[in-house]
Amino acid sequence: MDSSATEQLAEKSLPETAISEVRDAAEKQANTPAQITNSKIGIDAERIRSSISRLTSNSTDELEKLVSKLQELQEFLKSETNRVQSEIGSVLDGVGIIIEAIAPWKTDVSANARTNGRDKLKRWP
Repeated sequence: MDSSATEQLAEKSLPETAISEVRDAAEKQANTPAQITNSKIGIDAERIRSSISRLTSNSTDELEKLVSKLQELQEFLKSETNRVQSEIGSVLDGVGIIIEAIAPWKTDVSANARTNGRDKLKRWP
């Protein structure tokens, strides 16, 4: 017998109200675990969504702070690089001036050393 024939036989033998009560009870039992499961899954899903949202929000805030600090550090490094380059330029200018001032003495000393170098050695004991 197929299921439709069984339903028709059951409907003929039982009063109509009893059949509807049995159907309603069966539907409630069938739907109750699914509803509980669905609501539990929904609650868990919402909890997971809120956790992910909170964690990504915290991560985003931390990343924005890090980017801000890195930009400040970059500006500081640029200013220090410019300052050091300026100081190096000043030092090189100063060395150039010193070299120009010493250059005449160097030629005088080397000329004296060539002419009088032997005389100085003779004076030593």
